[in-house]
Amino acid sequence: MSGVFTLYHDGRFWVGVYEIHEDGLVRAARHVFGAEPNNAELAAFAAGRDFVRLADEAREAPPVPVHKRAKRSYDDEGIGTAAQRALKHAVTERATENKAARKRRAAAEAARRRALAKAKSRAKHRGR
Repeated sequence: MSGVFTLYHDGRFWVGVYEIHEDGLVRAARHVFGAEPNNAELAAFAAGRDFVRLADEAREAPPVPVHKRAKRSYDDEGIGTAAQRALKHAVTERATENKAARKRRAAAEAARRRALAKAKSRAKHRGR
C-alpha cells in the first residue's frame, strides 16, 4: 500500500488529493485549501488532524481500478485519472445517499403536516 499527496490548482482553488494505491486499486480523497498554502501551512496540515481526517476519508472511499499507461510511469502523471474517477465515484455515492436522506426527511415532514392538519380539522369539528 502506498499513498501519494498531490497539490494542484484547479483554476479557482488550491486542492490537495490523497491517493492510496493497493492491489491495482486506488482510493482517493481531496482537501480544498482555497488560497495557495505556503510551506509552513502544508507542514502544519501534514502534521495535524486534517491530514489524518483526509487519510481516513481516503481509506473509506470506494476503490477504483487503476489502468496502467504503457508510455508514462505513474509518477510522471501527477494527479491520476484513477484518482479523479475515485473522487467522482465517492461524490456520486454521497449524492445518492443525500438524495435518499432528503426524500426521507420530506416524507417525514409531509406526514407531520398531514397529522397537524388532521388534528386541526378535528379540533374545528369539535368546536374548539
